[in-house]
Amino acid sequence: MARYFLEVMYDGTAFHGSQVQGDTPTVQLALNTALSTLLRSPVETFGASRTDEGVHALCNYYHFDTDKELLQVFFYNLNSILPHTIAVNRIFLADDPTLNARFAALTRRYRYRIYTKKDPFRYERAFYFPFKLDTALLHETAKIIMEHTNFETFSKRNTQSKTFLCTIHQSYWEQHDKELHYVVEANRFLRGMVRGLVGTQLQVARGKMTIEAFRAAIDARDCTLADFSVDGHGLYLEHIQYPENSLVELYI
Repeated sequence: MARYFLEVMYDGTAFHGSQVQGDTPTVQLALNTALSTLLRSPVETFGASRTDEGVHALCNYYHFDTDKELLQVFFYNLNSILPHTIAVNRIFLADDPTLNARFAALTRRYRYRIYTKKDPFRYERAFYFPFKLDTALLHETAKIIMEHTNFETFSKRNTQSKTFLCTIHQSYWEQHDKELHYVVEANRFLRGMVRGLVGTQLQVARGKMTIEAFRAAIDARDCTLADFSVDGHGLYLEHIQYPENSLVELYI
């Protein structure tokens, strides 16, 4: 039995999140259905990172096991029967048949996109936020986030996480053409964490919250002090890093 990894991208607005929820349309259900059809036996995938309803992915990974040989035509056929809102970018063979897409991931990187002037071509591809922002304050809050490891304040309730500790590797804002982007990379993320980080920083940048209050909110470890109201469609999972040489790409 071999273990394969799929690198996938998807339009999150087409799904009710990534994880299987019965017959509700999700990314995982679509992958399971397509793989089971192609391999003519039940296949279950396991994802690297769960994304909420509306959240997009430029790069997410799912692993699955099969004892069948995957010929090069498999790559074409899989993309052919998947809905147009999902694409498989690459297929890998794991060097270790126990390598887990979720637990073996070293880092994950998210990007949140904001635009301030109405634009029909950015609708549901970024978050429309037509308010004046103090970008200097955004740069300051992003640096403050790097100083912390406990992010309970930015975790939604009813989480299954046993710890709220995260190691933040990158946290910064940058301008992209007509958009403002927040980029954050960490070893792991909590439920709703990125949207909580973005929404709360925007409150500071609008003058609704002081830098001191922002620091105090993090230290309080109280999710009622964070703002999770920013829309999911502004968020993109864009990169996941695995140990070097742990995955061998097929069909190069």
